[in-house]
Amino acid sequence: MIPTLLLATLAFAAPHTARAADLSCKLRYSLSGWSIFYKTAKGSGTVTCSNGQSVHVRIRVKGGGLTFGKTEVHNGVGKFTGLSSIDQVYGHYATAGAHAGVDDKSASSGVVTKGNVSLALAGKGKGWNLGVDAGAFIIER
Repeated sequence: MIPTLLLATLAFAAPHTARAADLSCKLRYSLSGWSIFYKTAKGSGTVTCSNGQSVHVRIRVKGGGLTFGKTEVHNGVGKFTGLSSIDQVYGHYATAGAHAGVDDKSASSGVVTKGNVSLALAGKGKGWNLGVDAGAFIIER
């Protein structure tokens, strides 16, 4: 009984130790694009981390689905989880979602993932959009 309890305790302690090394980073971004079945958008932003590091990034979104519209997001904010280095922000994140908006009342939010790294996004903008889609949120140097 005691060896089983010890093993169970160690199993739960290991993930906690790894989480202690997580780096807190935020993304401030702007993005604009369109969709007619195919979805595309481009933008830029800055990633700033709790250790003082920051990098300027380019952002691309591509995908498809039953989606129509034209949108702009200004002053968007994203929060990363699962990072141990600022270099891990780069790459292709998987996306899926539903969206709707009209005029300057458009809003977007969602979570994109790449392995153990996740990015929660929120932003307000203008345009019009309606649909369901899946694709990639790409962060590049």
